[in-house]
Amino acid sequence: MKKLSTAKIWQFAAGQFGWAMLSGIISNWLVYFYQPDQVAISQGQTVFIPQGLVVFGIFTIIGGITAFGRIFDAFTDPMIASLSDRCTSKHGRRIPFLKWASLPLALSTVLVFWSPVNKNSRINAVFLLVMILAYYLSITAYCTPYNALIPELGHTQQERLNISTVISFTFIAGTAVAYLAPTIWGMFIPAFGRVGAIRVTFTIMAVIAFICMLVPVFCIREKDYVNTVPAKESAFRSLVETFKNGEFRKFVGSDIFYWIALTMFQTGLPFFVTSLLRLPETMTTIYFVGMTALSLVFYIPVNKLTPKIGKKKMILFAFVVFSLAYFYTGFMGKISLIPENVQGLILMVVAALPMAIFGILPQAVVADIAQSDAITSGSNREGMFYAARTFAFKLGQSLSMLIFTAVSTIGSGDGTGYRMAAFGAAVFCCIGGIILVFYNEKKINGIICGKQQQG
Repeated sequence: MKKLSTAKIWQFAAGQFGWAMLSGIISNWLVYFYQPDQVAISQGQTVFIPQGLVVFGIFTIIGGITAFGRIFDAFTDPMIASLSDRCTSKHGRRIPFLKWASLPLALSTVLVFWSPVNKNSRINAVFLLVMILAYYLSITAYCTPYNALIPELGHTQQERLNISTVISFTFIAGTAVAYLAPTIWGMFIPAFGRVGAIRVTFTIMAVIAFICMLVPVFCIREKDYVNTVPAKESAFRSLVETFKNGEFRKFVGSDIFYWIALTMFQTGLPFFVTSLLRLPETMTTIYFVGMTALSLVFYIPVNKLTPKIGKKKMILFAFVVFSLAYFYTGFMGKISLIPENVQGLILMVVAALPMAIFGILPQAVVADIAQSDAITSGSNREGMFYAARTFAFKLGQSLSMLIFTAVSTIGSGDGTGYRMAAFGAAVFCCIGGIILVFYNEKKINGIICGKQQQG
């Protein structure tokens, strides 16, 4: 099998840039669009769906829709993974899925924001639910096979770490571009109005993302680099066998709480900026892009230090720093001795390093676990390992969306709910770090190294 060249790694990573941009649009701006604060409404934002705790008196409609979408997404992951693992296409097990999922993913992302009724209506809520389900099905069909290619294209731990580093760069870059949205739609507002400008912005981004997602489809011949036998297990059986891996369960358990915390932080960031710091929404772009740019400075050090320190210790350190950053966020706007814009700058600087670590290493850890399991079990379930991970953390994200959208309504616009969400994110992050302590990295590395020595 061929070794993936640096150029091919970047071609592969272009796909991640594309879907990360679309994911960033949904993750960062969906709640901001459909549950706007008074600042956004005063700037011309239309309220498209009923607001307040109207679902069983404890959840918002947008919270319920996003949570249900995530749950649906979580349950489709194992099915798509199983189909990919068992695929017998002449073009490989993964690439065909990337090809056919690209267009539906781009289209559904745009349509999520294209409410058919230009006022507050339950029809818009139903339409949003349908489009959210289409979006999640499409992104699962692309991302699950895409991630499964990481351990297959990387034939050694260092190669997998290199691939994870590059795709982490494009993931952050794609997410950062999504955060540029307010700056872009600000230019279109005079011509299209606020809502129209937002829709035009997301359409442009979706076209760019679609093109990027097709790059690995047409540039990488999967079978030149991958020599795996299609799995024969059913989806359910494969999922059960995957979760029988004790080290995987520990890592996934930790990952769930990380994603609960991160989702609460990402969803809340525009609100932290506008409601807590009382800064323009465009500052969200500046802080996130700055955080992203600074995190990239740490990519090479993280890549070089990880083989010496170990993935587990690096991730534990990131958990600690992120927990402190989230806790600090809860006090933003109340620190009278520090100007509001500087408070945001401090958050940007503190969060940059853990952002780099979490951007690179979790994918590499799952790749290691998948390889060690293949060695001990004799079954190639790479797709299912990544699907099982996403199955678990998406359930966590569902809970996160319910918590954030409900908690954010506390305080009648004084920011109390947003502060509670930030403190909650810090607690969840701490729990994730505690669980990771029990992950046995030495066991996984021992299995892989033993196989390599035999080879």
